[in-house]
Amino acid sequence: MKKTNVNKLLKMAEKPSKDARRLHPFYKGKIEVVPKCRVRDFNDFSIWYSPGVAAVCKDINKNMELAYEYTNKWNSVAVVSDGTRVLGLGDIGPEAAMPVMEGKALLYKYLGGVDAYPICLATKDQREIINTVKILQPSFGGVNLEDISQPKCFPILYTLRKECHIPVWHDDQQGTALVTLAGLINALKVVNKKISKVKIAMLGAGSANICIARLIMFYGANPANIIMCDSKGALHKGRKELEKSHPEKWAICCETNASNIQGTIETAMENADVLICLATPGPDVIKKEWIKKMAKNPIVFTCANPVPEIWPWEAKEAGAAVVATGRSDFENQVNNSLGFPGVFRGTLDARATTITDNMCITAATELASCMPDNKINPNRILPTMDDWKVYPKVAAAVAVKAIKEKVANKKASYEQFYSQAMSMIKRSRALTQSTMKNGFIKKSK
Repeated sequence: MKKTNVNKLLKMAEKPSKDARRLHPFYKGKIEVVPKCRVRDFNDFSIWYSPGVAAVCKDINKNMELAYEYTNKWNSVAVVSDGTRVLGLGDIGPEAAMPVMEGKALLYKYLGGVDAYPICLATKDQREIINTVKILQPSFGGVNLEDISQPKCFPILYTLRKECHIPVWHDDQQGTALVTLAGLINALKVVNKKISKVKIAMLGAGSANICIARLIMFYGANPANIIMCDSKGALHKGRKELEKSHPEKWAICCETNASNIQGTIETAMENADVLICLATPGPDVIKKEWIKKMAKNPIVFTCANPVPEIWPWEAKEAGAAVVATGRSDFENQVNNSLGFPGVFRGTLDARATTITDNMCITAATELASCMPDNKINPNRILPTMDDWKVYPKVAAAVAVKAIKEKVANKKASYEQFYSQAMSMIKRSRALTQSTMKNGFIKKSK
């Protein structure tokens, strides 16, 4: 690629950061709380507050399930983080994590019609995080764990899924995994390969890649053909030091890499059909010459944020047939934003008590199917956030699956769930557009 073209692409890649520094202080945050009930005059406050509200409180006291009917609990999600693993920035603290959690809440509302609230905790203690989420349950219909470092993120999720009566989801695990699987399903169609046959190299052994490995194996990838690498090299049965310190990594050592391949990601990539990276932000973490040694027509997912492990144009120059990143400003975004708004819309609408692995598989296959086979190509393997009708489809599919999994407290047909999700999402988008049009959301200079 010509140097002028590379410079142009690099400037484009830097633009979102420059705009973010300008616009965040302009708006002083990205979300706010506004009324959803009518206030015709001050007499209405006797309905919405004292004395009228007491009658509603008494009803809920007799039947706690009425909180889902009388309050916004049914549509509320807490986005909980301790700020220990924020994007590719690491442990930057709860205050610095707030812009990300607010951004998550914005996506929940605009793409899924879900009211989400950022809750950043001034603790890194595993037990305190678990207890905090548990005591927050009365106020929320679900919890989205976000940017919590490993290995504690695994027992936190496991414990909360087991002990909470509302759905708890870790987007860095389940969300990343389902969208990656959806992208892989369609990328394999481009190169005409089967998931059960391909060799898969994975760089990064954090919460995201470990959950991706689990989900793609559940879907049909051969564990023997998967080689995952951490900062010390390939995971294999000789990595005994992980047995007690990182049980999730040790499980990968035992379940995958049947050939017991050792060495670095460079070795793991030799003759690999697929590379999935969620590691250190790049560029130049992955080298062009390593991609050249992969199998014919390789698939390369380099999804570190904010900068992928290799620039996509460099991966293509090295021979990659399909390249995806986690960024919305590049082609083929494999990003959680395609998954969690629809998943939680469906979960909340079905009033599910948990989000099962089968619900994640359903979300992944539904998301993949939203790209018709005749529309899939090397530069378009998944819908984009502009394809907003994807979200009600995923929501309805997840809700129906929750019923089949026997974790739903509300039952309806696919068509009914789809209609409700469509209505909620259209309303959220219309609210934003209306407030922009009427000047309540100011236009930046």
